[in-house]
Amino acid sequence: MKTLRYLRCFAFVLLCLNIVRADDFPGLKVIMTADDYARAGLERLTSDQIGVIDAALIRHFKASVMVAAERKAAEQVVAATTAAVATERKSSGLQRFGLPSFNGDWKNEPTLKARATGWVGGNSFTLDNGQVWEGLEPITVELVGREVEIQPRPAGAFALSVEGKNTTLRVHRVK
Repeated sequence: MKTLRYLRCFAFVLLCLNIVRADDFPGLKVIMTADDYARAGLERLTSDQIGVIDAALIRHFKASVMVAAERKAAEQVVAATTAAVATERKSSGLQRFGLPSFNGDWKNEPTLKARATGWVGGNSFTLDNGQVWEGLEPITVELVGREVEIQPRPAGAFALSVEGKNTTLRVHRVK
């Protein structure tokens, strides 16, 4: 019973201190003091029996290290995922669509210049960059093949300007 307690204590110390790699395990006789070795009754065991105990400790230590490494890797993944979700939640809806956030200074934000490639539905159109926008009011201008400019406006709004037309229309991004 005492031997098992000593072995468990030894395995725990190795795990906690992480001072000995499993491949370099020197053996019980080197690790334990002569007094502890004698008190545990290990001097009565053959070298083969001691080798079996050493091998069991090595296997246990390797498994413990693997479990600890997997746990640490899982914790890192969880931390990274949590940080990414928190960052996404903090970012504005505009940033989630690949547009810059408007921190109240919308006049200094860049405009989006692209070519309209087609109509998606009644009032929605696609751009050559794959984005889909929809007019908040009827779009009566033919957009297909024309250069368009989407300009930021206050409060996260956008205005559509069409090449060659003297008009602006309110739009919002669908995709």
